[in-house]
Amino acid sequence: MKDFKKYYTTSASPEDVYNALTNPMVIELWSGEEAVMSETPDSEFSLWEGSITGKNLAFEKNKMMQQQWYFDDQQEPSIVTIKLHTADPGTSIELRHTNIPNEHFDNITEGWTESYFASVCEFLDDL
Repeated sequence: MKDFKKYYTTSASPEDVYNALTNPMVIELWSGEEAVMSETPDSEFSLWEGSITGKNLAFEKNKMMQQQWYFDDQQEPSIVTIKLHTADPGTSIELRHTNIPNEHFDNITEGWTESYFASVCEFLDDL
């Protein structure tokens, strides 16, 4: 199991970033795929036609979200924590993903940078 931590930046406000990460209609705009998402703790979520699934754990409006991501046969929970920090200008996005199975690590870390946050930041910066 491995951990991953990285920061991303966008010119968008923390409120806009939070909305882009939690509102299923906005997620569909930047991902191009149907999304199932709710800010309700213990609710299930699904992104990119089910290629990312898990459970929502906690939310702090415009500041933080925490999820458990599901991997096949995983014994320890894989936890994703995203914190939003006001930056000049815009937002610094702090990502921490723990307990990533070794066999998924390269794909997951590449996906965070090249797909997930690349799409979110491009979408928000174009607003």
